[in-house]
Amino acid sequence: MVTQEQRRRQLAREKFLRQQQRRTAARRKSHTRNTVIASVLGVVVVGGVVSYATGVFKNDDKKANAGAEVTPSASPTSKAPDPCNKPAEGAVKSLSWKKEPAMTIDKSADYTMKMATTCGDVDIALNAAAAPHTVNSFGFLADKGFFDHTKCHRLTTNGIYVLQCGDPKGTGSGGPGYTIPDENLKDKSLKGGVYPAGTVAMANTGQKHTGGSQFFLVYQDSQLPPSYTPFGTISKSGLTVLKKIAAAGESTGQGDGAPNATVVVNKMTVTKS
Repeated sequence: MVTQEQRRRQLAREKFLRQQQRRTAARRKSHTRNTVIASVLGVVVVGGVVSYATGVFKNDDKKANAGAEVTPSASPTSKAPDPCNKPAEGAVKSLSWKKEPAMTIDKSADYTMKMATTCGDVDIALNAAAAPHTVNSFGFLADKGFFDHTKCHRLTTNGIYVLQCGDPKGTGSGGPGYTIPDENLKDKSLKGGVYPAGTVAMANTGQKHTGGSQFFLVYQDSQLPPSYTPFGTISKSGLTVLKKIAAAGESTGQGDGAPNATVVVNKMTVTKS
């Protein structure tokens, strides 16, 4: 027998996917008008079941969102204090490329990605062997300063639990101008349709091989279809930062919106160990 909690989660995932599909349709219309390519969470995220990625992540540029279609709880009467610091001085760069960068990483080496954010540092161990195109792209974009000063634009706290970042526009519709292939979708960590806490995965449009620059960070086990490339694992201290961000809530009070915390990536770096 399906429990009330299981039904709630199912409805949340279904809502997330519908939101992602609507975002994808809107992006396609925009693409036709402007003759540009939109990229990522989103997850979910996410737009997402997170923005985290459309798909969580379909990116909100490409990421699916698993929001819940349930009666929302009452919105809090007061907004939690912002747990983050003022962003570093600087502006987002307007950068775009027509094709995926040439492969330059060493697939047998270890790489680490550091997100120096206004809320604290999030260190991520990258899996170059299993997701070489993804890791190579992130190394390229980080080296160009693509992610610097960008906002993490979406937080999902209902049904799935992700923070979506990587959009230079901060709206869920931005990307690098190119797409990369899906990878590592049969990773052994994705058991029972769950992306475990600590996973970093690509957002997409809900279609195959549509990852761009948007990605989502899972701060609590989240049930999602295995359609979002998992390419890294968040450090314990990084998870602490994400949970601090999640605790501040999101703008709608219904479990899916812009984070109340001022989450800005001051600097993104990818280094070879």
